[in-house]
Amino acid sequence: MITVSIVAYKTDLEELQKCLSSLENDKISKIYIIDNSNSHYLAEFCCGKEKIKYIGSENFGYGAGHNQGIREALQTKSKYHLVLNSDVYFEPTVLDKLVSYMDDHEDVAQVQPNIIYPDGTQQYTCRLLPTPANLIFRRFLPKAMVKKMNYRYQLKFADRTKEMNVPYHQGSFMFFRTQCFQEVGLFDERFFMYPEDIDITRRMHLKYKTMFWPGVTIVHAHRAASYKNKKMLKIHMVNMIKYFNKWGWIFDKERSAWNKQLLAELGYKHTNE
Repeated sequence: MITVSIVAYKTDLEELQKCLSSLENDKISKIYIIDNSNSHYLAEFCCGKEKIKYIGSENFGYGAGHNQGIREALQTKSKYHLVLNSDVYFEPTVLDKLVSYMDDHEDVAQVQPNIIYPDGTQQYTCRLLPTPANLIFRRFLPKAMVKKMNYRYQLKFADRTKEMNVPYHQGSFMFFRTQCFQEVGLFDERFFMYPEDIDITRRMHLKYKTMFWPGVTIVHAHRAASYKNKKMLKIHMVNMIKYFNKWGWIFDKERSAWNKQLLAELGYKHTNE
């Protein structure tokens, strides 16, 4: 019923094993590990493990890697497909509850649970559609201004005990209704890394609901690599430029309309900043 794709790149085996322990659930039929580093040690680790299919690959990017798993899933009877980071872990029963939620809400194509850091603090992974200021220029703005922008953009004011129909889900844990890929398409492989999660969520959101559902909580040991590594920062900037070239820098009618609607639904007030 559930297929899973995990894109690995020189991934630590202890981290991967912890993630795989979260997937010890009878509803999972196949786990595709797409190894963008094409490493012998990962191939050996996966060899002989029940339900795991190892796919060695050149590094064409995060979305392109997951697409290899999704294409395989589409050839099966998969009802739901989980796009998962190796640095995520949770109780296996989380998947049962997500399946029940999706079974009860056929108009939902994608759901993301509540996500926290290992120390228990909140991660704000469901957001408005970004403007260039949110994703590019913020790195060069005063901290006080960025904090004010993030309060709105990351929906920090929102009640995280309630559901929200949000057009941007961060890519560490994306639970999809598999058949929706047939209509919406897969990850846009023009993006090597970073905005592919924004892009696919907004494409799903155009035709279906894309929900934040707080009924379950998972842990994401988020690294924020682009803030620590100059090479990753360059990759981030280049791909965000590609994103805004695709969807619009200043003029993006969907962004304006959807963000305005969501803020109204959540009762956002400027005075709360």
